[in-house]
Amino acid sequence: MPGLVPGDRPPVAALAPFHIEKEAIIRAIVTEYGLAAFLRTQNPRRIYRLSRPLQLGMVAVYRAKVTGAPIPFGGMKQSGIGREGARLGMRAFMEVKYVCRDLA
Repeated sequence: MPGLVPGDRPPVAALAPFHIEKEAIIRAIVTEYGLAAFLRTQNPRRIYRLSRPLQLGMVAVYRAKVTGAPIPFGGMKQSGIGREGARLGMRAFMEVKYVCRDLA
C-alpha cells in the first residue's frame, strides 16, 4: 500500500460476529486503530454497553454511513487525534472573545 512506512500495517475492516459482549469489546480495544465501529442491534441498552467502552472516534448503529457535514469525523489511537467538520472540527481554528457591555 503506497505511503506506508516499513513495519506499518494498513488498517483493516473486518466483520466479527460475537456471542459474548465482553469478548467483542476486548477484541475491539486491543487493536492499535480506532476510527469507527459498526453495530447491528436495535437494543438501546446493548448499544450503550458496547459503544461506551470502545476507544473509537465514531460508532454507527444499524447503518453504514457515519460521515456528513454536521458530523465530527475522526478517530483515536493510530487513526488520528482531533476531529474534522462540524462544530467540534472548527474549534481548532477559532479563538473565543468575550465582549461585555453595559447598556445603561
